[in-house]
Amino acid sequence: MSSQIRKLLAVFAHPDDESFICGGTLAKYASAGVEITLVSATRGEMGRRMGNPPYLNRETMAAARELELREACECLGIQHLHFFDIRDKTVEFADPDQLADRIAGLIRDVDPDVVLTFHERWGGHPDHCAIGKATMEALDRTGLKKALYFISFGDAMEYPEVYGYFKKDIAKINVSGQKKAKLAAFRAHRCQTEIDEWVWLSDQQAMRRLGDYEYFIKGNEEALRRDHDDLF
Repeated sequence: MSSQIRKLLAVFAHPDDESFICGGTLAKYASAGVEITLVSATRGEMGRRMGNPPYLNRETMAAARELELREACECLGIQHLHFFDIRDKTVEFADPDQLADRIAGLIRDVDPDVVLTFHERWGGHPDHCAIGKATMEALDRTGLKKALYFISFGDAMEYPEVYGYFKKDIAKINVSGQKKAKLAAFRAHRCQTEIDEWVWLSDQQAMRRLGDYEYFIKGNEEALRRDHDDLF
């Protein structure tokens, strides 16, 4: 029976990547029984936001953000969490061969149907791009046929032609029913969101700021075989 459980592996760089970028999708699949494993390559200790008013520093931030991430995982239904303990803002300087091997080992252990990560070019942050590139390499090394998707920001991929893609290259996931879980995850990452007034408005007001869809770039042939509205 357990072999029939669908699995998703998300390999990201920082605590809050999972919530701010694709929290609705993770919550949607978790609520449908998908077993989700999350990797955070760093503990986010170099984050610019330290609470509002500031109450964290470089020594205390890593522990605080770990606790916040664990709470966010509960909000979204993420069952398994792994830290790689790479220093924040240094993922691009990690040994790429060792990093890819480490991720490949996790892919073999988890045996996911779907792998999510950042695009090596459109990641928007050097840590994001580096972990995305390593994950692509890792999946290649395993030789396993898993659907690979790159997360994207906001509704940028509603118009994929701007980035050199077509509609067929994009998965568009309806997360309108997961806004409450996504908002709870935003709030769990308290030190990063206290300065954002909208997050702390009433639930109804805050959820209006969250989009109804999250977009993913199909990263390999396995993903291209899937429907446009479902990662599986």
